Amino acid sequence: MKAKQYFEDALRAALTRLDLSWPEKTLIEPPRERKFGDYSANVAMLLAGAAKQKPRDLAEALAADLRGQSSHFERIEVAGPGFLNVTFAQSFWHTILDDVSVAGASYGASSPGRGQKVQVEYVSANPTGPLHIGHGRGAALGDSLARLLRKTGHEVSCEYYINDAGRQMRILGDSVWLRLRQLAGQEIPDLEDFYRGDYIKDIAGRVHTQYPDILSMPESQAIDLCFTEAVDEILAGIKKDLTDFRVGHDVWFSEKSLVDAGRIKETFDDLTARGLAFEQDGALWFKTTEFGDDKDRVLRKSSGELTYFASDIAYHHDKFKRGFDRVIDIWGADHHGYVPRMQGAVTALGRQGALTVILVQLVSLLKDGEQVAMSTRAGKFETLSDVVSYVGADAARFLFLSRKSDSPLEFDLELVRRKSMDNPVYYVQYAHARVHSMLAKARDAGILPAAPGSAGCEHLNTPEDLELCRLMERFPDIVAAAAETLAPHMVSNYLSELAAALHKYYSQHHVLSAGPDVASARLLLLSCVAVTLAAGLELLGVSAPERMDQVSEDAALASSPAQG
Repeated sequence: MKAKQYFEDALRAALTRLDLSWPEKTLIEPPRERKFGDYSANVAMLLAGAAKQKPRDLAEALAADLRGQSSHFERIEVAGPGFLNVTFAQSFWHTILDDVSVAGASYGASSPGRGQKVQVEYVSANPTGPLHIGHGRGAALGDSLARLLRKTGHEVSCEYYINDAGRQMRILGDSVWLRLRQLAGQEIPDLEDFYRGDYIKDIAGRVHTQYPDILSMPESQAIDLCFTEAVDEILAGIKKDLTDFRVGHDVWFSEKSLVDAGRIKETFDDLTARGLAFEQDGALWFKTTEFGDDKDRVLRKSSGELTYFASDIAYHHDKFKRGFDRVIDIWGADHHGYVPRMQGAVTALGRQGALTVILVQLVSLLKDGEQVAMSTRAGKFETLSDVVSYVGADAARFLFLSRKSDSPLEFDLELVRRKSMDNPVYYVQYAHARVHSMLAKARDAGILPAAPGSAGCEHLNTPEDLELCRLMERFPDIVAAAAETLAPHMVSNYLSELAAALHKYYSQHHVLSAGPDVASARLLLLSCVAVTLAAGLELLGVSAPERMDQVSEDAALASSPAQG
């Protein structure tokens, strides 16, 4: 049962009984200070004129009506010029335990997105080298967004766009071919523009071993072979890295397939037929100035070479042909200038407003106080695989999702690896494990959680009991808001707040030694907190362990003298 919705429904019914209509500009929100209640409404001030009453008089009339209609309100007061403030009774907050217990792992689910087909495209790194930590942030964001959208009823498809055509791919093939010949003893100088990482040498060595006669092949054939083997190997590595990071994609879409299937030509023909593309100086141009761009853009150069923009337009054309109502692209922050251009292209395709682009800011990787350089071509980068191996997928994902994606992020390797309460993911996971540790001890002692809705819940009457209930009641709203605004960091922030309240509770209240009835009630409360924490962590793709490292657990318990 949602507190805000319950108040609104009760207030609407009261207005109906007073022959008044619900005003459009009604605000129902928490007061600035908790002492004024749980929620406040400005409805009396909006309707005073229509009711021909002073705002405070109308508010008093509404308060009197509400007091006689529901036992879920502990206090209904009029404040200031006519605000109606309500404080919910303990019995109402106890109903949240019923909601959590019944829903279980699905707690927080809703259906505002029912019937909406959404595609989320993320990572989509060129298969020219291993994924680095920047790709990891986009991967965590995309995967978490998909989880949030599914939790709110959307039909979601996750996609990785493989840039396996164009100049970067030619450079990859040339780079492997160069290294292969150098490894074979040929004295060939490095090219100015090529990939220098050690992984290129490794691929070249394996290609030479697998195809010992490659040096006798025609050079164009040898380069094509180097390119194909390199893409296959790098892409296999990318897929493994993402799997290890708990990130999946439903579709792996090849750029080359667009060209081979003639989809780019179809898009060109469509734009030309509608007067949005034109030939000039042997090149094909798109009239992006008609959609807010500062100049028209080339789709096909006079040499016949396609631009990235051409492939991207055709790709998005294909997305909408597949029936998606909404498309969400996650790009690196360096593509910010490309966003309005792509938005204009989607508008030209007749789908204005259907594309949302989320930009992911850079990650500064720190180790021992030193920043780790990242550059795919130079080979100076910390791979996502290395980072996940060092700190774990849980820590990396939680940190990536702890801030808005458009904010720069410093990734402190040593902090997120530390098993202590200073580590943000450990802090949240440990709250979940603490509850399960207590539940296990209770089972051994023959104490079971109270049944939801039972009379035993009356023992949950301390401010800390009710604060945990209030926090859990907020969770579905947090999930809905995070999905609507595409902001998973709202979930991680919420989990940190709930974990903090749980740790505070442990430091202030006995559980097992509080007496059988109180212990059972508090075990019910704590078990619901654990369910909520697990549901939130699942949305971030982070595990919810039931047991942490014993050494760290003992040290943390030592800081909570009230337990037992």
